[in-house]
Amino acid sequence: MSKIRITKQFNFETGHALYGYDGKCKNVHGHSYKLSVTVIGSPITDTSNVKYGMVIDFGDLKKIVKEEIVDVFDHATVFNKNTPHVELAKELKDRDHHVILVDYQPTSEMMVIDFAKKIQSRLPGNIKLHAIKLQETETSFAEWYAADNE
Repeated sequence: MSKIRITKQFNFETGHALYGYDGKCKNVHGHSYKLSVTVIGSPITDTSNVKYGMVIDFGDLKKIVKEEIVDVFDHATVFNKNTPHVELAKELKDRDHHVILVDYQPTSEMMVIDFAKKIQSRLPGNIKLHAIKLQETETSFAEWYAADNE
């Protein structure tokens, strides 16, 4: 059976700051992220299966990505927990803001690595994560490919 890649796209708004960076992104700011998640697998051949002909139901992929990424990161502010931004994070949390502390610099590059781990852990065994593209602006994005990480 042929291997097929399918992609689902998502949008979410997230703020962040890059501690120690030598440019404007050291300041707290936000992005309208566009996330594309591509998985690979063989279409279901069992004609009695309600998902016959699908690699994975787009709705099932959407549920995984929404629960692991979109619902968590949307309208949140992300800081590296190992920087002085933790003081700002505490202040924001005390004011009932949604803050996420991560153990990495919250760049698009590091976020796609984090997202790949989270999505891979939820996919059925017969479906593999092929690629993730996280677009930060209209002209800037980071990509993760399984083939580059074997």
